Amino acid sequence: MIESISRGAFAHFARAAKEAPAVSCSVFWRPEFMLSLPLKYRRILSLALPIIGGMLSQNVLNLVDTLMVGQLGYEALAAVGAAGFVQFTCTAFITGLATGVQAIAARRLGEGRSSESAVPLNGGLVLSFLLGLPLTVGLFCFFPQIFGLVSQDPAVQQIAAPYLQMRSLSVIFVAVNFSFRGFFNGIERSSVYFRTLVIMHTINVVLNWLLIFGHAGFPAMGATGAALASSIAFAMGSALYFLQAWNSARSFGFMSRFPGRHELANILRLSVPTGLQQTFFALGMTVFFTLLGTVGTREVAASSVLVNLLLVVILPSIGFGLAAATLVSRSLGAGEKQEARQWGNDVMRVALIVMCALGALGAAFPSFLLGPFLHDPETLQLAKTPLRMIALSLPFDALGLVIMQALLGAGDNKRVMLISTGLQWLLQLPAVWLVIHFFDAGLSLIWGVHFSYRAVQTFILWMVWSGESWQTRRV
Repeated sequence: MIESISRGAFAHFARAAKEAPAVSCSVFWRPEFMLSLPLKYRRILSLALPIIGGMLSQNVLNLVDTLMVGQLGYEALAAVGAAGFVQFTCTAFITGLATGVQAIAARRLGEGRSSESAVPLNGGLVLSFLLGLPLTVGLFCFFPQIFGLVSQDPAVQQIAAPYLQMRSLSVIFVAVNFSFRGFFNGIERSSVYFRTLVIMHTINVVLNWLLIFGHAGFPAMGATGAALASSIAFAMGSALYFLQAWNSARSFGFMSRFPGRHELANILRLSVPTGLQQTFFALGMTVFFTLLGTVGTREVAASSVLVNLLLVVILPSIGFGLAAATLVSRSLGAGEKQEARQWGNDVMRVALIVMCALGALGAAFPSFLLGPFLHDPETLQLAKTPLRMIALSLPFDALGLVIMQALLGAGDNKRVMLISTGLQWLLQLPAVWLVIHFFDAGLSLIWGVHFSYRAVQTFILWMVWSGESWQTRRV
């Protein structure tokens, strides 16, 4: 499936227009269908489409994992779904490196200091190893005990513990890959990100087939095989990124100058709030799954599929948001504050159009989307209404995600962290606990609470974007 996506996407994006507004013509993909669009929308799509394509391959992989693991039974599906959030919670902090690296690389490009654009990448790689190695060792030793706090189901624990230990081997490579992602997106070469993820996740799918079910003489490791396949794929992705950066990014300063103490502190200043935000978000989702576990194992299995589907359908929002982060940061680096605001507004318009279309499709065909992953009729029925709610909320969530990423590109990371984390922990999670324990709520009402909090978050972020204080942040 991923191979067909990659062939079609590369063939489609290879047809290029000749006009480009940025670093060089090789930076952007220019499909023929974009030639009739205004130049600013071509630039947005040229930057966002490879990001979306790369994320699509990543989340298609998650769906393929879910599809394969789902054949082992709903207990395995519940274990992998809950374990995935535990793993993300424990490693989310280091993924914040991507935000710091991207914002600084784009800002240096806007300031006309392109030869220094890879210095934050070099710093991100150093921090990846300094933070990733002790985290890997600690998580490998303590993941089973950590998961025991999430699920008390012995069958789920037995599957999740070795799965998590095997996933811990990928921690350093996750940090390295996110640093490279931030750099290549920041210098508007997002096609490198797309190309690397497609190759990496194609390898992962093949390894899943071999290691989950024991094909071609390999041991049948079940869910643990899926975790080992992911760790190997992340390691290979790091090697691919390094080779591409060595061949194409040395003129930007890759491996030629490492940041000093002040520059490392600047990377951490921008990365730490986002890392904390991601950590608390992931921890909150783990608590969300724990609360669902008190309702029933089928609810956890249904929600695992819903989350994986949600991670696919919001890809355009995240991709457009990362494009907005680069365009806003680069414009502020050039001293063009009004241009930075206009880029953010233009990206929001495109994202809203795309997400309205996707939302209509999801609301119309819930059984078609859920059927391949949920084979138990009762679990399938549980998931239908929440999926429709996901679909109808997509345009509002898209607006919030684009604004959030634009503010991160502007360097307003601390305020974004406080808004996102505060609303999740002070509004969403207490409300979910209340409806479960006092109203005996079903899955639909629980997910309704989740999307109500996301709507409030979008409104607050819009109020911040409407002001001017984000335009003065130092990067």
